Amino acid sequence: MKKLFTGSLAKVALGFALGSLVVGGVATAAGTIGSNVVKACVDNRTNAIYASTTGTCSANRTLVNLGAPATTTTSTVSSLSSIVQKVSPSVVTINVSTNSGGGDTGSGAIIKSDSSASWISTNNHVIEAALGGAGKISVELDNGDAYDATIVGRDSNYDLAVIKINKGNLPVIGLGDSAAIQVGDPVIAFGSPLSLDRTVTSGIVSALNRPVVTGTTAGSESYVDAIQTDAAINPGNSGGPLTDALGNMIGINAAIASTATASGQAGSIGLGFAIPYNEAKRIFAEIMKSGYSSRPVLGVVFDTTYTGKGAKIGQLTTGTGSDAATKAGIPVGTIITSINGVRIPDYVAAIVRIRSFAPGETITVIGSLNGGASKTYTVTLGSAKSN
Repeated sequence: MKKLFTGSLAKVALGFALGSLVVGGVATAAGTIGSNVVKACVDNRTNAIYASTTGTCSANRTLVNLGAPATTTTSTVSSLSSIVQKVSPSVVTINVSTNSGGGDTGSGAIIKSDSSASWISTNNHVIEAALGGAGKISVELDNGDAYDATIVGRDSNYDLAVIKINKGNLPVIGLGDSAAIQVGDPVIAFGSPLSLDRTVTSGIVSALNRPVVTGTTAGSESYVDAIQTDAAINPGNSGGPLTDALGNMIGINAAIASTATASGQAGSIGLGFAIPYNEAKRIFAEIMKSGYSSRPVLGVVFDTTYTGKGAKIGQLTTGTGSDAATKAGIPVGTIITSINGVRIPDYVAAIVRIRSFAPGETITVIGSLNGGASKTYTVTLGSAKSN
C-alpha cells in the first residue's frame, strides 16, 4: 500500500484505500428516541431524524409526531437499505492486472451512460498500474457481469480518472453538492474493500477541508481538500462513491489514516478521506470532453523550509497563465495566512486550497510581508494543463 502524508496527521500512517471485513452495526445520524418522546425534527436537507425534547425545531428542520399517521414529510425519510438499493447498481469494482503478474482492486461509480458505452469515475492510483499497456482494466458491475475498460483520461494532481466500458444504458449515480454538507451529516461509503465487492459502510462527516497529500516524490503529489469521515474505508474502497443520506455522490473515497507500520497493511481506524465531488466534477467533465484536465495556478513557488505559521512565497513564476500573483501585486516573501476566508497554516494547506478552485476564478488572498500588517489581494487564478 502506498503512503500518503499530511502536515496535520504526522503521527499516523496514511494509505490509499486500494487493496486486494466489515461487520457490525450501522451508524445513524439520529439520536436514540426514548418511548416518552413523541415529537422529533426532520432535517429539511438530509431527512435525518433528531429527537426533540422541547417540542420545537430549528429553522432548517421540520417538527413531526412520531407514531402519528404518515405525513408527506415523514414518508420522505429514506431508510439506509432503500438508499443502498438505489445506489448499488451504479457502483462498480475495478480490477487491474499487470503484465508482470501483479494487480490492484479499486472501486468506481457510473457517472454517464448512453446507448453504447458508460463512463466511470475513480482514482488515478487505482488504474495507473495499467498505463502504457502495462496491464489491463476490468470493470465488474453490480450484477456480476465484467467488461474490459479503457482509460479516457486521468489527473494525477487531483488523483482522479475516468475509464470507459462498451456497455450502455447502465444506471448512473445521483450527483450531490459537496459544498452543502456539514460536519455531523450522515454519509455512506460504497466500494469493494479487501476485494469484498458490494460493501456498504455508514458514518458521518467528521471534518471538512482537510489537507491530504498523496505521493512520495516531488512532482507526483496529489493535493486533496478532503472530506473526512468515520465511515469505514479500507483498501479497495478507492474510487468508490461517498454519498449523502439521499444517495447522491458528494465525494470520491481516496485515502485512509492508519496506525499500520511501514511493512503492515493499513486498515480503517475511523479516519477516511474523500475528494469533494464539487472539486472532482470539473475534472471529470474536462476529461470526458478532451481527454485531459486543467488546474488553477497562483503563480508562486512556496518556501518549503519555512516553519512559521502560514505559507511563505519563495518565488514568483512567469509566463502565460502562470503569473497570477505577479499581476495581483503579491511580492516574494509574502506569508499567506488566508485564502477566501480559510485559514492557511502551512504551504500544503495553501496548495490544497488553491486547487479547490477552478482556473480563472477570482479569490481573496491575505498575507503579510516581513512581519508587517496584513494586506488583502484580489487574484484571478491562471490555468495550466494538469499532469
